[in-house]
Amino acid sequence: MNIDLRHLRNFLAVAEERGFSAAGRRLHLAQPTITRSIRMLEEALGVRLFERSTRRIDLTPKGARLRDSLAPLVQQLDSALDDVRQGETLRVGFTWVLPEGIAALAAGFAEETGTKVELVRCDAAMAGLDTGDVDVALLRGEVSTNGVRGVLLCEEERLAAVSASSPLARRKTLDWAELAQWRLIVNTVSGTTFPEMWPVGGRPKVGAECRNFDEWLEKIAGGGVFGTAPASAARRYTHPDVRLIPLRGAPLVPTYLAYPVHGYHPLAARFADVAWRASRTVKGKARQAG
Repeated sequence: MNIDLRHLRNFLAVAEERGFSAAGRRLHLAQPTITRSIRMLEEALGVRLFERSTRRIDLTPKGARLRDSLAPLVQQLDSALDDVRQGETLRVGFTWVLPEGIAALAAGFAEETGTKVELVRCDAAMAGLDTGDVDVALLRGEVSTNGVRGVLLCEEERLAAVSASSPLARRKTLDWAELAQWRLIVNTVSGTTFPEMWPVGGRPKVGAECRNFDEWLEKIAGGGVFGTAPASAARRYTHPDVRLIPLRGAPLVPTYLAYPVHGYHPLAARFADVAWRASRTVKGKARQAG
């Protein structure tokens, strides 16, 4: 018999709700889907499970017998599956500040799946994904590593970060091209700004290097170098001696949610899909507001 758990769950929902529409609302399925599922179950068993009329739906004697036998079995199955899921953790790595909304999304995902979502900061180029320290990673910049699948969540504008003592600190906006006259600080581990992003003959010289966002801020505050960063990260980590200035003509910073192509956590792709759908919703609302 071609019967699976989906058919049995649909049957129980109709039996308990006494209606196809109510069962569909409970299971978040369209009524035709529920109706088709019940028909397939009846055909596979070769028995009628419901007496249908224009006004009501009642269980047949065999339908009632199946409901009474099936309900405790499905409840026991659900309990066993919940026990297996207990204590499972999905580790999400990041290097700089998390994009807005990710923390809330992780909390909602944990509530929906019963799997704890742990946010892990890793000051490494792949945010711990390549070493197995995390299951999913938020990466800024292009993802070109073999064996990794990246889902584009957003593309952010950049802000320039300069020392409060710099002549640039008095400016309201800056052009990307004019920054080539100044010395750039490069985050060698997880940075998003490098001299090669400017055209040949118009590239800034490297004035300092760092390995994380905290060092980046302190060296800019000390003077002599500038940096650029995604707007969300730059605005959320502030420093009294650093000024943030909007940039014109700067390349956008893509943000990806990445996970391994092979051997990935069973919920990694699902988390990435949920994050992608949430990002599409945010973009749609932004377009409507604009």
